[in-house]
Amino acid sequence: MFLRDIAPVAGLISLPFVMVVNPSVPAKTVAELAAYAKANPGKISFGSPGIGTPGHVAGELFKIMAGIEMIHVPYRGGGAVMSDLLGGQVQVFFGTTSLTVEQVTAGKLRALAVTSARRWEGLPDVPTVGDFVPGYEATSLFGVGAPKATPVGIIDRLNREINAALEDPKLKTRLLELGGTLLPGSPADFGRLVADDTEKWGKVIRAANIKPQ
Repeated sequence: MFLRDIAPVAGLISLPFVMVVNPSVPAKTVAELAAYAKANPGKISFGSPGIGTPGHVAGELFKIMAGIEMIHVPYRGGGAVMSDLLGGQVQVFFGTTSLTVEQVTAGKLRALAVTSARRWEGLPDVPTVGDFVPGYEATSLFGVGAPKATPVGIIDRLNREINAALEDPKLKTRLLELGGTLLPGSPADFGRLVADDTEKWGKVIRAANIKPQ
């Protein structure tokens, strides 16, 4: 719908997830988790903030690429997932940095990996999922769009102003603290990112047979 009804203006940031597990899970790496899941079918569940959410499809992509089964447990929001994850009712969560890092540093959860293509400086000792499952990457894109009929001149001006804002030191520092990758570029650049992501996640949704609720 984005590409059909809305004109891309500018990208802002791409945010990763942190793949975390309850400490009771006998796995300290992604490879160990995959091996445990294969040896113990039906014993690993992963929570998400809801069906079709980024955390859900990130988990489904991992299942597909790692060749394992995990039971998906949808919740109504990330806070509810965290509560049950800490309590051991679910074992795995692909959560945002803002939700997970405090619990990881407190030793209440174990971070196995980040889902971005590169390591995140906020958890420098934590590898990427792609280090164990080559080609895996799952991030949330954030950007700005405008109504399809918006004049090109207005879109170009908005794009220039947004790109300039991304160079502001304070804003840049804050966005990077969240674990993200800044996405400066042209409207066409952002449009291609959205198109590629739409195709990628559409395949995952179809493969996992995810239906709207």
